[in-house]
Amino acid sequence: MAASAFADRPFKKLVLFDVDDTITAPRKARCETISPEMMRLLRALRKKVVIGVVGGSDFVKISEQLSIEGSKAVDEFDYTFGENGLTAFKAGVPLPSQSFIKFVGEERYKTLANFILHYIADMDIPIKRGTFIEFRNGMINVSPIGRNATFQERYDFEAYDKEHRVREAFVKVLREKFSDYGLTFSIGGKISFDVFPNGWDKTYCLRHVEDEHFEEIHFFGDNTHKGGNDHEIYSDPRTIGHSVSGPADTARQLKEIFLRDFE
Repeated sequence: MAASAFADRPFKKLVLFDVDDTITAPRKARCETISPEMMRLLRALRKKVVIGVVGGSDFVKISEQLSIEGSKAVDEFDYTFGENGLTAFKAGVPLPSQSFIKFVGEERYKTLANFILHYIADMDIPIKRGTFIEFRNGMINVSPIGRNATFQERYDFEAYDKEHRVREAFVKVLREKFSDYGLTFSIGGKISFDVFPNGWDKTYCLRHVEDEHFEEIHFFGDNTHKGGNDHEIYSDPRTIGHSVSGPADTARQLKEIFLRDFE
């Protein structure tokens, strides 16, 4: 039975969501916020079950995307997990966090960062912008084109990457070069990939909910294929995984599974 904090829910189930392309449109050059329609659906769902979000982005970005009409993400969701759960909130209260740099160490991180930047410098792609490595609390995010790219540039790079598999080749080299670092390299989104310690993928967030003893844990995400940043939690035996093609598909599946009477 779930803890008393969630005793008001008729079903002792947890439903977790990826953010980009699952309950919001993907981040563009500016922040893409959740739609009023999706938030209304999630509020209805929350009356029945416990809900949470787990994203690879840092907490600030996730908060920007999920704050609407003056509300805060930590107030709209029972659990808010940034950086795969390395930064976590339960009922608006912060939970213990972890640090990528403490795990790797400054010297080893410097070696990794230098290699990444040299590799990108030698990479022949149509354009390059800025912020090739974004340092986060629990991981680093690497983008060959740079996170300062405009939406159109991101769109063009995504199409280029599908043909030339730039990120896939990059990750293959890093896995071989830094095989002794204990790191996972996970491709997600349109222009980048995440680097984090083994086990610090999205399944990391599940350790924050173990003491609740939910009857079921559902996860909805779009990058559920092998190599995608939703794959581990989607295929984890502790979860019931649902693969979606975008917010509209998420809404459709939620109505079919949990909210048949939703209008």
